[in-house]
Amino acid sequence: MDVRHFGMDTITLAGSLDAKLRAVKAAGFSQIMLSARDIAEYAAGPDAAVAAVRESGLRVTGFQVLRDFEGLDGHLRDYKTDIAKAMLQMCHQVGSKVLLVCSSTSAHATDKRERLVQDLQALAMLAVPLNIRIAYEALSWGRFVNELPQAWEIVVAANRSNLGIGIDSFHILATQTALDEVELLDPDRIFLVQLSDFMWQETRSPEERITTARHFRVFPGEGVHSENVYDLVRRLESLGYRGDYSFEVFNDDYVQLPHHVVTRRALRSAQGMSGMLNRRGVPLTRTAAAHQARYR
Repeated sequence: MDVRHFGMDTITLAGSLDAKLRAVKAAGFSQIMLSARDIAEYAAGPDAAVAAVRESGLRVTGFQVLRDFEGLDGHLRDYKTDIAKAMLQMCHQVGSKVLLVCSSTSAHATDKRERLVQDLQALAMLAVPLNIRIAYEALSWGRFVNELPQAWEIVVAANRSNLGIGIDSFHILATQTALDEVELLDPDRIFLVQLSDFMWQETRSPEERITTARHFRVFPGEGVHSENVYDLVRRLESLGYRGDYSFEVFNDDYVQLPHHVVTRRALRSAQGMSGMLNRRGVPLTRTAAAHQARYR
């Protein structure tokens, strides 16, 4: 593995989209994770934003984020379906093949598993004509789905080829999900992996978890869970995952610093992780039949 497998998220940097694109490219990264706000808030308009992304030469890792989609009824469901269609169009326009969808936090959503499955099936169908894959991520403060195994069971039940899992190391660390659960996934259904760490051992309440997630993440190697993040990546590699890794680092300090200072930290993290994996190797810990046996 080398640094070409890693990319940055625009939320980690301050300033304009143009400046972020230049900084990420200059640091040596080849890909970038975009937010819908990058496009919607671009001063010269969405079409110009799309052109800027394409002209940067950076590959788009994914597009985020559709929230609180599944489990709604009536006019709320109609509203969110319209939002989803617009998000899918934006995702397609910027050349992203992946739309990130976070598990619902809505107090108006149902906990009926069949409805959650049906809604994600419908979303996946909307994405088919645009050749977009849906990465479903378990938010650690999600109302009904807040851990990776729950999200995976819903993805399996939905059984759509363009519906898979989005993994965020922060949420796994925050919920203290056993990393053994990763080995039960199908690597071909992992559509996005986002990496970050944080500076304290645990988050003691949902409120602290949300605050940490949105303001105090750091790059892998800078926090207190580095070995866990490395172990997560080792397990994914041994599983057969060969997709992208994006640094999803919300940090209030970083958005006050010059771009080159932050991108240097990101590059150091990518190099450290690559070096660690190359030195230790990637042990083969499972067979391809393991997840199939559990979910048939």
